[in-house]
Amino acid sequence: MVRIERLADLKPVHQRQAAALALWRWRAPILVFELAAEWGIDRSVLESLFRLAASPPGEQSDDAYRRAIAELCTAPLFTSEVDPDTVELFQLETISNLLTFGELLDKPDVDEVERVVEASAGLATYLDGLVEGSFHSHPAEEAHHQYLADRADRADRASDGYFASRHFAVETACHGALGVLPDSAGLLDSSTGRELLTLCEDFGEELVTTMQWLRMTSH
Repeated sequence: MVRIERLADLKPVHQRQAAALALWRWRAPILVFELAAEWGIDRSVLESLFRLAASPPGEQSDDAYRRAIAELCTAPLFTSEVDPDTVELFQLETISNLLTFGELLDKPDVDEVERVVEASAGLATYLDGLVEGSFHSHPAEEAHHQYLADRADRADRASDGYFASRHFAVETACHGALGVLPDSAGLLDSSTGRELLTLCEDFGEELVTTMQWLRMTSH
C-alpha cells in the first residue's frame, strides 16, 4: 500500500519516470551478462529501450520506444521455448518489464506504472530467496545482516531480505526526488535525474555481483 500511495501522489510524468527508474535498477544485470545466442536479441536494441525510457516523454520518444519494441519482438526468443539458468531468468523478466513499460505508453495510468515498479521489487525479493536458499554463505552476508539490523526500526519492512530492503530504500529515494524534476525533462537531462539513475545503477551493480556468485556456486 505504501508504494501505491507514493505513486498516486506523483504527477503522471513523474509516475512514468518512476517506472523508468524501476527498469534502470535491472539494466546492469541484463547488459553485463552475455545474452543467450539462441535468443537472437540485439544488445543495442535493449540499450536503446533503457535510454528511451529515460528520455523526455513525448510523441517522438514514445514512437521510438514502440519501434524498438517491435524490433525486439522479431527475435527468435519470442517464438521458441527456453530453459533459463538463474541469470537468464532475471534477464527474461527484465525484458518482460521493458515490454510492460511499452504498454504504459498507450495506457498511461498509475496501475500500469505500478506493474513495472512491482515487477522490479518482486525480482529483488526473489533474489533474496535464492541467496537464502543457497548452500553457500554469501560473501557479504555479515554486511547484509548489519544493513538489516540498522533498519530494524522500520517495522513496515521488518520481514524483508537484504535486496528487497535495499530496493525499497532506493525506490523511496527516487520517488521522493522526482517531484523537483521539470515536467518536460528526461532523467538524463538534469543533475537530479542523473543522480537517481546513478543510484539505481549502484544497486544494479550489487545485483550483478550476487548473480555472478550464484552462477559460480551453480545455484
